[in-house]
Amino acid sequence: MSETTATRSTKGFTAGTLIGILGGLVGLGGAEFRLPVLIGVFKLPTLEAIIFNKAMSLVVVMAALVFRVKTIPVDVLATHLDVVINLLAGSLIGAWWAAGHAMTMSRKWLNRVILVLLAGLSLVMLSEAWFNMHQNTTPLFESGIVRMVAGVIAGFGIGVVAALLGVAGGELLIPTIVLLFGQDIKVAGSLSLMVSLPTMIVGFLRYTGADAFAVLRREKPMFLSMAGGSVVGAALGGLMLGLVPTQILMTLLGVILLISAIKTFQHSH
Repeated sequence: MSETTATRSTKGFTAGTLIGILGGLVGLGGAEFRLPVLIGVFKLPTLEAIIFNKAMSLVVVMAALVFRVKTIPVDVLATHLDVVINLLAGSLIGAWWAAGHAMTMSRKWLNRVILVLLAGLSLVMLSEAWFNMHQNTTPLFESGIVRMVAGVIAGFGIGVVAALLGVAGGELLIPTIVLLFGQDIKVAGSLSLMVSLPTMIVGFLRYTGADAFAVLRREKPMFLSMAGGSVVGAALGGLMLGLVPTQILMTLLGVILLISAIKTFQHSH
């Protein structure tokens, strides 16, 4: 390793803080921005970067869930457990299936899939910024059966994305909970964390069988410093909330994500 452990840890803390601030400003974990940084800046192989990102996302989501319980009482969330179970029925299967395929896929194909998924997430951000997707208060489908089937299908897709990118999936879960189930945006944020955590744990456990899992031992100092930076950054981002109009911020982040995804994964071999 050409860099000293101290230098790498310092860079990890700085990157974690900056990404945490970005995530905190828009209510996301920032994992979609972290993945290109892990590969482009820290030069981790793709599968190692995904596993590292997944572990980091677990830490961030658990912290976020603890903080949010104070905002949205547990008894309020308990009344919407049907939504959580509906989405988990698909996301747990999707995460397990996708993580298994990621371990056997060639790096070239894995990079292609990640490029498409990150580009898709950037388009979701841009859509949320310009089409006001979070104002819905009625479920998309009248029929409970149709809504349940749609929830399982949506959950499967979100589980696949979460496992392949190492993200929590909130940028997909929140719009899904609002649009499909007609939930309030604040409640949707907490419900998304309740779906994210088990989904990420399943994907993470699946990856323990990969040789690339050793990255967590090898890069432990950088992991700890980046985790610390992420928590600090998320807190700072929360404090800075409202300084920049959400529409402008989401547009900027959507464009940044698209550019960084193309630069990082288009020419990776």
